[in-house]
Amino acid sequence: MKRLRWPSWLPIDPYILLLLGTVGLAALLPARGTGADVASGASTAAIALLFFLYGARLSTREALDGLKHWRLHVTVLVCTFAVFPLLGLAARGLVPVVLTHSLWTGLLFLTLVPSTIQSSIAFTSIARGNVPAAICAGSFSSLAGIVVTPLLAAVLLGGSSGGFDLDSMLRIVLQLLVPFLAGQLLRRWIGGFVTRHKKALGLVDRGSILLVVYAAFSEGMVRGVWHQVDPVRLAGLLAVEAVLLAVMLALTWYGSKALGFGRADRIAIQFAGSKKSLAAGLPMASVLFGPQASLAVLPLMLFHQMQLMVGAVIAKRRARDPRETLTPPASAAGSRTAVGTGTRSR
Repeated sequence: MKRLRWPSWLPIDPYILLLLGTVGLAALLPARGTGADVASGASTAAIALLFFLYGARLSTREALDGLKHWRLHVTVLVCTFAVFPLLGLAARGLVPVVLTHSLWTGLLFLTLVPSTIQSSIAFTSIARGNVPAAICAGSFSSLAGIVVTPLLAAVLLGGSSGGFDLDSMLRIVLQLLVPFLAGQLLRRWIGGFVTRHKKALGLVDRGSILLVVYAAFSEGMVRGVWHQVDPVRLAGLLAVEAVLLAVMLALTWYGSKALGFGRADRIAIQFAGSKKSLAAGLPMASVLFGPQASLAVLPLMLFHQMQLMVGAVIAKRRARDPRETLTPPASAAGSRTAVGTGTRSR
């Protein structure tokens, strides 16, 4: 029997459709009473499982090897956790004309989230960029985000993030950091299993995120959070996010050129430095925002789809660029694993 595949010409990520379907289910059949308690408990367990698997997947040795290309990784981290948040803060001037305060809070949270791993690697590969550097950059960003994102949320969002306090920090440590460290510690024994069952565990990842989304949006429906949004505000949010993405794509591409990076590295910087992780952001929002999580993650969900569509177009155009005749700087090697894998000029 022939396996069904998602049409390559359709620009919508099928997982986004699943997320939207989950939101629709939460709108029609939100969890209430005991069901809400069960959904909340299951969501908490799913978040812990997600970060445990993140820890089990990340190869400490490869991450340490990747530190050799520190200039590239610092550039991506600065884009992710400094430039993005500054742009998010600047968008405060759009309240209340274009955005409501709640939507701006969600937009600002979006700018604090770490970069993606999977799509950054995929697009870098299509564009003939430095794939090992993209792997390390995404991994470093995700690892840093476990600590940096909550701290930035505490400083920049304050009471907007559901009253961020010592209790919130403790929840972050218990639900995110502890499972991640446990995954790292157990990687020696379970790393092979995780690698062999990568596809199946990927389904667990995505299923866990769907559960988190259902729990968050159910609570939002019960509390009437969605009455705060109207079509005009959503259109304004989409326009603001389009500008945000365009600015970051331009800054990462031309800024990395000004810093002296070669083409392969510039591609890795552009894709890793202009993206935000839905997989990391949704669980974090659930912990940070509580009842307001459903509205807080809306900008992230929209931005995620937008970055995939635009990234696919850019990656295909970069793949048609003339091949470089000169070898990029030695730093483009990225790591020992980079040798012969496409980091040299091709």
